[in-house]
Amino acid sequence: MKRGAAPAKINLALVVGPRRANGRHELVTVYQRVALSDHITVEQSPVLVVAGFEQDTLVRRALESVAQANGSTFAAHIRKRIPVAAGLGGGSSDAATALRLANALLDTPLPEAELCARASELGADVPYFLTDGPQLGTGDGSELQPLELPQDYWIVLVVSKIARKSSTGDVYATFDARGGDAGYDARRAQLLESLRAVRRPRDLAALPANDLASSPLAQELTRLGAFRADVSGAGPAVYGLFLHGAQARAAQRDISRLGRTWITAPAWYR
Repeated sequence: MKRGAAPAKINLALVVGPRRANGRHELVTVYQRVALSDHITVEQSPVLVVAGFEQDTLVRRALESVAQANGSTFAAHIRKRIPVAAGLGGGSSDAATALRLANALLDTPLPEAELCARASELGADVPYFLTDGPQLGTGDGSELQPLELPQDYWIVLVVSKIARKSSTGDVYATFDARGGDAGYDARRAQLLESLRAVRRPRDLAALPANDLASSPLAQELTRLGAFRADVSGAGPAVYGLFLHGAQARAAQRDISRLGRTWITAPAWYR
């Protein structure tokens, strides 16, 4: 039996371009793992079973992928803490963690490159959760490059009480319908230039805003002292970055009237 944490992520920036031939979009994003996690247990089993979260599809597919390589079958249990369909990558992280744990149970584990290829087949965000530290995602988000970014700040996460989560597909369809990819090259260049200048946490404030979604909760977190606030991924979760824990806790108390909240921090390791 193997156990592991499946951490959430935030997108410190997300610039989106045109649709690619494979149906996914060209993009450049900054992935940052955070210390809010689901927990996954995987063991070998006569039949494939996934328990603990009825809405799961990705963990099952991850276990099937490893089984195809070896003929083994697995049972997994998911203990959810990350809010579902919020833009925090909980499903992708669960899948990557299940993939890694199941692979570790094999007598001859798959090489890292093959494991990453199988992760990419599950979703563009999944390979990120097989890496450590912040990463620059390009292509469809699955082409990764490690980044050295400051990690000494606090994060307040908010999911609005009234926000209705559109599917990620619908969010991208709306982006396409409004011609959101116009000026992609310039926005991409701006992101990369801003990223090169990051030395201190406050420098993250210069990164461009999320192309896919915005929220008044970001403005509220800024009012409460966040040096950067934005939507993560396709939303609806919003994050605020704070220099001091006391300031973050005060902001969490204030904004909790508007939604579910969590206070967390950057997490380096998977």
